[in-house]
Amino acid sequence: MFKRFLRVNETMADFDKVLCCWPAVEADFPGVGNLVLTRLFEQYPATQAKFTKFATVPHSELPSNKLVSAHGATVLKKLGELLNARGSHGDIIAAMAETHANTHKVTIQNFKDITEIIVNIMAEKAGLNGEGQAALRRIMTNIISDMEANYKKIGVKG
Repeated sequence: MFKRFLRVNETMADFDKVLCCWPAVEADFPGVGNLVLTRLFEQYPATQAKFTKFATVPHSELPSNKLVSAHGATVLKKLGELLNARGSHGDIIAAMAETHANTHKVTIQNFKDITEIIVNIMAEKAGLNGEGQAALRRIMTNIISDMEANYKKIGVKG
């Protein structure tokens, strides 16, 4: 039987606090995803250059750009997969680390930056309260830590 060991600061209740609001995100992956990426690019302009399909899209056009919406939906669906894994995300992270480190050149700091944006948007759009926001930050800290460990395994400095 598989036994999962939670990290010191992570609890199953953390996942419950976040996942109870997740249906609001699922209901509009493209819209919420667009908002996440648009804010990311506005607050951290250098990150937009990492996305060749819309690297040169003017900021004023990001909210209506279908490619931005589609990629934002992809980001949120993967986050949903990670959340629903409830900490048992080793295989998901390993695959993500390979592509994000080597192909997309996403840094560990980029993951930290997008985390705060997602926390804020979930508060606004999905009703994630203060406890839920803290829970999401704890979960993401562990996900990012695991991502960083995988980056190191494949020889990439995060």
